[in-house]
Amino acid sequence: QVQLVESGGGLVQPGGSLRLACVASGSIFSIYAMGWYRQAPGKQRELVARISSSFSIYYADSVKGRFTISRDNAKNTVYLQMDSLKPEDTAIYYCNQGLALTRPGSSWGQGTQVTVSS
Repeated sequence: QVQLVESGGGLVQPGGSLRLACVASGSIFSIYAMGWYRQAPGKQRELVARISSSFSIYYADSVKGRFTISRDNAKNTVYLQMDSLKPEDTAIYYCNQGLALTRPGSSWGQGTQVTVSS
């Protein structure tokens, strides 16, 4: 089983930037598509971005052009660079396998809080 630890969240003003990181335990990280998800208060968890094992990338329309997902397989790490942040981006951000929302029984870590506010 893979353990995922997210970091890099914080409080930032609108228009600011944050870089999130997710470190995965285990030695099979490179075979998984990995995704960043977020859950805002009162809302369902949603997929923000996904990067496949072949480095193909998907972004939700709401973040396209502002967020950049990347991965470093040697470090078992997936990143989310978030630029031009908006208050609507406020949420807890999680990483997981790229199809986690469609798979029953997916487990989620603590996530990292991102708050965009003036």
